[in-house]
Amino acid sequence: MSLKECYDKMGADYEDVLSRLRSEVLVRKFALKFLDDDSYANLKAAMESGNAPEAFRGAHTLKGVAQNLGFGPLYKAAAEVTESLRPSETSSGDMEKAAELMPAVDEEYARTIAAIKEL
Repeated sequence: MSLKECYDKMGADYEDVLSRLRSEVLVRKFALKFLDDDSYANLKAAMESGNAPEAFRGAHTLKGVAQNLGFGPLYKAAAEVTESLRPSETSSGDMEKAAELMPAVDEEYARTIAAIKEL
């Protein structure tokens, strides 16, 4: 599978990430490194333990990594969870709302990882 096909399979914008990183070699390198990224695992563990600050950190990190790599659908799902967990003056984040949004993150993460593994 080509790198462009991989991005197509995950619903991501290959041309956008290529325009920013300027090298298919770099895009491939960082996409493959995503397989070792622990932000999703950290998010899942924090959600399971009910730790809103850590869940926010994990979601925010996953969102940033996904955005930098051009993984649009994963970025969008992680961004929604991030915003639901964003601390405010009156709250440490809405864990209930985040839990409702997590299935979309799980789905997009699985789709992204599956596509990368086919490279």
